[in-house]
Amino acid sequence: MQDSHDAMNCIDRLKSWFERCDGAITAFSGGVDSSLVAFLARHFLGSERSFAAISASPSLKMSELEEARSFATAHDIPFQVVLSREIENPNYFTNPVNRCYYCKDALYDELENLRQQNPKWWVLNGTNLDDKGDYRPGLEAASEHAVRSPLVECQISKEQVRAVAAHFQLKCWDKPASPCLASRIPYGERVTVHKLGQIESAEAWLKAAGFPISRVRHYGEQARVEVPAEDIPQLSKQTARLSQAFAGIGFAVTEIDPEGLVSGKLNRAIV
Repeated sequence: MQDSHDAMNCIDRLKSWFERCDGAITAFSGGVDSSLVAFLARHFLGSERSFAAISASPSLKMSELEEARSFATAHDIPFQVVLSREIENPNYFTNPVNRCYYCKDALYDELENLRQQNPKWWVLNGTNLDDKGDYRPGLEAASEHAVRSPLVECQISKEQVRAVAAHFQLKCWDKPASPCLASRIPYGERVTVHKLGQIESAEAWLKAAGFPISRVRHYGEQARVEVPAEDIPQLSKQTARLSQAFAGIGFAVTEIDPEGLVSGKLNRAIV
C-alpha cells in the first residue's frame, strides 16, 4: 500500500484534472477503479454535473450490480442503469479474441446517447496506468469514442487507486478484481445467457462455501475451478460436495485447477 503522502499527491493531480472537466458520465462496473472515478467525479464536480452509468449485461453478476447500486446510494452518486445489448451482436457472442472491444463499443454507444443531453461533458472510464500493459481490446473502443481515463492521464497505478480509495474510506478499496462472466468462456466458444448464468451460480456456490475469490472456467459440460493456490487444499476436501452442487448447475465434470487462480488465464490461448 502506498503511503498517505503519495495518496495526497495523487488526489492533488486528480483534483487539477477534474477542474478542466465541465461534467462527467462515468462508465461504472462496480470495481474499485470505476468506483473511485465515479466517486471523484461526484466529489469534485457535484451531483448536478456527474453521474455513473452501469450496463445490466448478462455478463455482469447480479450481486455486482446490487453492490454498485449500494455504493452509488451510499455516496450520493447519481446512478443510471443502461442496456448495452452486446449479447445480441454476433461479433460479441461468437467470442473472438477481441470480444471485449465489442462489449465496450456497445456500452460507449449508449453513453454517447446519454451525453447528447450535455454535449460538453466527458465520458470517463476506470482504466488505470497498469492496465495499459495488459491485453485489453476494450481500450481501442475507448479511444474511438474519445473516452477519458483520469487514472491513466494522472499516472495513477492500481496500488495508488487502492490507496486513494482507502483515503476516502471507500469500502471497495481492497475489493478483489472481478472480470465479466464472459471472460470464463474460452475464445471461440459461443457466449450465451445460459452459460453466463451457470458460471454465476457456480461462483455464488463457491462464495457461500467460503471461497469468495474464484473463477469457474466453462468448458461445455466441464467446469474448471480456480481458487487462490493457498485455498486449494481446503477446497479439495469438499470435492464430493463441489461435484454434486455443480452437477445440479449443469456441469457433468468438475475439476479443480492445480495451478490456482490466474487472472486472464484464457488469454494464454492467444498467439
